[in-house]
Amino acid sequence: MIAAAPGTGRRPYRVVQWATGALGRSAIRGVLDRDDMELAGVWVHTPAKEGADAGALAGRAPIGITATRDIEDILALDADCVVYAPSPAPDRFAELDTICALLASGKNLISLSGLVYPLAHGPRFAGELEQACKRGGTSVHGSGVSGGFMADVMPLVLSRLSRRITHVYARECTDFARHPSRRMVHEMIGFGKTEEAYQRALRPNRTAMRAMFAESLHLVAAGLGVDLDEIDVDVDHRLAGTDLVTAAGPVPQGTVAAARWTFSGLAGGRPVITVEVVHKADAARMSQEWGRPGYSLRVDGRPSLALAVDEDWVSDVISAASGHALNSVPAVCAAEPGIRTYLDLPAITGRMHI
Repeated sequence: MIAAAPGTGRRPYRVVQWATGALGRSAIRGVLDRDDMELAGVWVHTPAKEGADAGALAGRAPIGITATRDIEDILALDADCVVYAPSPAPDRFAELDTICALLASGKNLISLSGLVYPLAHGPRFAGELEQACKRGGTSVHGSGVSGGFMADVMPLVLSRLSRRITHVYARECTDFARHPSRRMVHEMIGFGKTEEAYQRALRPNRTAMRAMFAESLHLVAAGLGVDLDEIDVDVDHRLAGTDLVTAAGPVPQGTVAAARWTFSGLAGGRPVITVEVVHKADAARMSQEWGRPGYSLRVDGRPSLALAVDEDWVSDVISAASGHALNSVPAVCAAEPGIRTYLDLPAITGRMHI
């Protein structure tokens, strides 16, 4: 019999971790450190991790839970919630069957790979999620930092102080000098590619990036009572003026070393919500064009509001993202079945440690 979590009168939430990259490992550590949660299972992507102890994967002592690559093992578990954190798929529909199977099995799901506003992908996508939630009596929620907080939740929080809002702007600038993932830095973002190779990859990348950030724009629009007519996407890039050395590998002089994506949500023939995303291979050794690493938010209205933070606004963005997901578990498990965005859930807070 599972004992009740201290002070709650209920048993601990049984959490499954789906994928064990940096985010997934952080989430496992977060579950192990909480007295109101326990780890029920772990799914891994790579064969090398199959059969490994979940605690060891997260850099902790063994805990007796073995990682699996078989979805059937996860579906059979008695669990309350899945923290879903694989690498984002270029095509959202590619992972829909897996997500729906998890939801239909009776497990709520919190995604760290999108789903902050599933309706952005159209009625068919959202409809299949809703049907899976109905079958399982479960809810699905998207969380994270960007998206899931800085590009969508925080602009809505600021908007509470303004009236007659005319435009919302969010800017994110990320320095990838210390990011260790070659797949992320070189393959997905495209740093170190020749200009020709970067431009060849731009069409599928544009589709993937639009799908990712459209959710944030539509969430903000829904929160402000606006229907977007369309989303315009613009991208620009810069080449390295000198050889750069990053944690994910070298970025030679003359190859792509920075990119700026601009997503504009249009309504009434003009941009009403703008999200600007800047990626830099090594911000310290590059020009200050497109700004310094950090976040900027602005709400134009009466009154207008602005908030800016540098890259030190959070000591560990990975821990922040996983913490946001885990802090959402009680609210998502208690919610009515279906898609539950930030707009549908009660205020989510962290837990004081004494």
